[in-house]
Amino acid sequence: MTEQTFTPALGRFALPRLYDALIALTRERLWRSMIAMHAALRAGDVVVDVGCGTGSLALLLHAVEPSARVIGVDPDPKVLAAARRKAGAAGVEWRTGMGDALTGIVGAGTADTIVSSLVLHQCPIPVKRAILASMLDTLRPGGRLVIADFGHQRTRPMRLAFRLVQLADGREDTQFNADGKLPGLISEVGFAQVREAATVPTVNGSISLYTARRG
Repeated sequence: MTEQTFTPALGRFALPRLYDALIALTRERLWRSMIAMHAALRAGDVVVDVGCGTGSLALLLHAVEPSARVIGVDPDPKVLAAARRKAGAAGVEWRTGMGDALTGIVGAGTADTIVSSLVLHQCPIPVKRAILASMLDTLRPGGRLVIADFGHQRTRPMRLAFRLVQLADGREDTQFNADGKLPGLISEVGFAQVREAATVPTVNGSISLYTARRG
């Protein structure tokens, strides 16, 4: 995957200046807090936020554990520019790059924790797989993966609400998540202890919190 092929924040609408306002509709304070809880950062940990966007999650993780090394990675220079303008941004390392090239950006086997939010649902299946494999290679043995993304849309109201996401990001790439197949893919690339830790219903569909470990 090249930096010209990524799907920008908000999918085809591609309006990064509106990203923070619109993402609030997904109850992002709740699921970001849940990511931070499951990440369980400790002093000196290296944590990588893959597809960090405008940086809200990376900044939250820095605030929760200021002595952790937080690295935000995103291919879109526009959203990274927005992230760098936020209060506290100097405490995070911001790097431009693709999610399937993390070992070249961060280093193989160097991260204690990798987090990601609302990224994989908008990627084609081969790209989902490549990003997850790159995450696995970047984690140290025993390292933790925490993902919040649109997951299995189990009820009719959630499936109907998820059509808004599919309108923005396309049905072809998003249906895989909606059918509940992401945990299986996480396992297939080599992660252990894969589980859906929580679900959060939103106006745009159900968001799942997935956790896993590198064996």
